[in-house]
Amino acid sequence: MRQNNETPETQSVRLLRVGEQVRHVLSAILQRGDVHDETLAKHMVSITEVRMSPDLRHATVFVKPLLGEDEEAVLKALRTNTAYLQREVAHRVRMKYAAKLKFLADESFEEGSRIDQLLRDPKVARDLDDAE
Repeated sequence: MRQNNETPETQSVRLLRVGEQVRHVLSAILQRGDVHDETLAKHMVSITEVRMSPDLRHATVFVKPLLGEDEEAVLKALRTNTAYLQREVAHRVRMKYAAKLKFLADESFEEGSRIDQLLRDPKVARDLDDAE
């Protein structure tokens, strides 16, 4: 449901802006070590993106541990501490509702590496040269 005269364009800008605010808050919490969790204390975790649902009630948080180490353990620790993180985000980001956080591994780096590797394959490079 749109507020006032909100157009799809302004709504999408709003979603991006709120997602970025949530990303900054979560990054700051993890960087300062506010979450008292042994796994999270051992790992530097990047919050690479936060996608908000149109109603701003759900946030999908994409994370990547530094060097990609212990990704499953880090995700488990984040999921274990979701309630605390949701409370902190609710206190620090002004929204009508506290967004429910869902943590997922950011696979975009692997996908980019896979595409880069495919493009460097001699057969693909030859085909690309032929196309020019």
